[in-house]
Amino acid sequence: MRRFTRLTNALSKKIENHIHMLSIYFVLYNFCRIHSSLRMPPAMYAGLTDTLHDVDLIVDLLEKSENAKPRKRGPHKKRISN
Repeated sequence: MRRFTRLTNALSKKIENHIHMLSIYFVLYNFCRIHSSLRMPPAMYAGLTDTLHDVDLIVDLLEKSENAKPRKRGPHKKRISN
């Protein structure tokens, strides 16, 4: 929840970037982190996977993703000063 308090105030400039970072967090939380109450990741408990994954899974998914490729930036907008 710290991401919401920090980044929704001023640092997430685009909603797309905020959504992408939350997606990465959810993959880490559900596939890579062992929970104390379940003693396994939630994805393993739900039967979605049978192995504990590490952060390399997230890196591989990002490298394979077509959306991870850098895009051409738009034109710079000048600030209007009062």
